Amino acid sequence: MHKVIRQMSQLRLQALPSSTLLKTTASSTASPAAPHQSLHTAGGALCASWNKHNHGPRKWLVYNKTVHPPQQPDEEPRKAYVCHMRTNIKYSPDKMWYIAAFVRGMSVDEALKQLNFVLKKGATDVKETILEAQEMAVQRHNVEYKSNLWIAESFVGKGRVFKGMRRHARGRFGQVEYKHCHYFVRLEEGQPPKHYYQEPQTPEQQYEHWLKQMRSRKVINSL
Repeated sequence: MHKVIRQMSQLRLQALPSSTLLKTTASSTASPAAPHQSLHTAGGALCASWNKHNHGPRKWLVYNKTVHPPQQPDEEPRKAYVCHMRTNIKYSPDKMWYIAAFVRGMSVDEALKQLNFVLKKGATDVKETILEAQEMAVQRHNVEYKSNLWIAESFVGKGRVFKGMRRHARGRFGQVEYKHCHYFVRLEEGQPPKHYYQEPQTPEQQYEHWLKQMRSRKVINSL
């Protein structure tokens, strides 16, 4: 197959007149060497010229512009927060989910310390995003101490997926997907809660909860 492609390229060059060949060679030597841009690289495919209508997620950063009503004197002061994200990370969203769920509910200092020991490619992007959000909280959102923050939300979204072809034996081709993901984080002022998810229960408490659910059951359309 490679011989056929080579012969077709030679025939195409022979069909061109000599004047066009001279022009193309002169322009290639005069112009500097352009950087290599492939279909599946971040520099060539994810730029604005590839798809001007796809700007990525926008709603998450709008939460930073929310104007809350004034509070009453007896109300508890509202905690400051900041939302930040990083889009089109060259990493699978399924793999990034483990890192995002790992730091959820931690303080900022603890999350940054733990991410230094996570030997995954996506841990670097998560750490840099948290550091950027920390600086935004201090500079733009009137947070006094940058260590007085904790990760209230940390999740991943699916980004752009490019499909390519991979050569196999006997002249066959397979399909390969180049996945990207979006990482979203929200930092909140204060100390993290003791139990971010559900408070652990003893076996006796779990049994009582199950027994209460069984006794509260009702047969539909019965007397």
